[in-house]
Amino acid sequence: MAPDDADSVLVLGIDPGTAITGYGIVRRRGVGRVALVECGVIRTSSKENLPHRIREIFEGIDELMERYRPHAVSVEDVYHGPNARTALTLGHARGAILLAASLRELPIAEYTAPEIKKAVVGTGRATKDQVGFMVKQQLKLKEQPSPADAADGVAAALAHCLMGSFPR
Repeated sequence: MAPDDADSVLVLGIDPGTAITGYGIVRRRGVGRVALVECGVIRTSSKENLPHRIREIFEGIDELMERYRPHAVSVEDVYHGPNARTALTLGHARGAILLAASLRELPIAEYTAPEIKKAVVGTGRATKDQVGFMVKQQLKLKEQPSPADAADGVAAALAHCLMGSFPR
């Protein structure tokens, strides 16, 4: 990190998924000053078995942590919908992400989708389009992060900047 960034904090936000894991890295400087550093997705092949896909997610997240050295990780919590199999599969992806952060001894914050939406949009029932729009507005971006999974990763990081606690 550059010397002029001594007072800034990097947060890696993650929207887990076994097919597409969205991520966003934001830099917080003081109160209310947040800027997007990078966002994107980690895609895994549906032709691969689950263990291989989980390893790809772990390696992708670990590479981001190595490159950016975030101060905190904000991860969307498991969705508790009617499909238990989906929740279980998502839990595997989250496990890979939590392991990567834990091995680097990073603070991990976990927020439900409604908590992230409420922090970023103002309502826990916001749509993906509303989340993307508010991420764009709050970070003063020219366009919404794309795809929506990347915007959701940025929203997870932004939510932590708005309501989380940071190491001193």
